[in-house]
Amino acid sequence: MAAAAEGPPEAGAQPAKQDPAIETAEEAKEPAEADINELCKDMFSKMATYLTGELTATSEDYKLLENMNKLTSLKYLEMKDIAINISRNLKDLNQKYADLQPYLEQINLIEEQVAALEQAAYKLDAYSKKLEAKYKKLEKR
Repeated sequence: MAAAAEGPPEAGAQPAKQDPAIETAEEAKEPAEADINELCKDMFSKMATYLTGELTATSEDYKLLENMNKLTSLKYLEMKDIAINISRNLKDLNQKYADLQPYLEQINLIEEQVAALEQAAYKLDAYSKKLEAKYKKLEKR
């Protein structure tokens, strides 16, 4: 008897609880002709709305990209003008520096001469102090 309970259910027996993972097939029934036409019209209408939305979104994306490209182009033009002005100012500064170069060389030469003159003045001062000391020494005798 235990073997009979474990075996497949008999034709007259009630089916046991079905496994939720198993689906049962049902016979497909054709809807009425009017329903099919109505469903097709609804499907095409919704598909047209969806495609219109997709195309509109794509079009808006391209318009946004176009505007961004225009703004970027304007920014680059501004940056180009700034770079040209900087280049022009740098050339002017280099020209002014080149014009000042002879004067700067003269200043360096004068500075060297002043340093040499200062050294000579220190030597003269030291010599005059020695001479004064000798004079005082001779005067005391």
